Amino acid sequence: MTQVRKTTRQGTAVLKALDDSDGFRTAQEIHAHLRAGGAGIGLTTVYRHLQQLTDDGSVDALALDGGEVAYRRCASDRHHHHLVCRRCGQTVEVACPDIDAWAQDVAEQADFSELTHRVEVFGVCASCAHSG
Repeated sequence: MTQVRKTTRQGTAVLKALDDSDGFRTAQEIHAHLRAGGAGIGLTTVYRHLQQLTDDGSVDALALDGGEVAYRRCASDRHHHHLVCRRCGQTVEVACPDIDAWAQDVAEQADFSELTHRVEVFGVCASCAHSG
């Protein structure tokens, strides 16, 4: 059964901060943005809302090299993966049915169900490759 979440002022503020952002932002960056705009919101509340939004598929979460997680509003409501530039952070959403099929096959072979997965591929975008 899908849980219906009540919309709160803080949740709306977190979504707006993500909508105002061009790329991925950490919870700390989102929190600082909200506080600079006068919002009385705690960092724990930002994390809680980001987790809820990630769980319901409204927000992409990207694990960064240092272990921190960055978030952004999904550009697509379909299942997708990411290509991420290691230099500038540009992120491209990509569909990859072959990876999805492979993940399903591996899960079935190991007798797993309720499968979820995410894939992030890191490289250097064309702009960064040409500039440096």
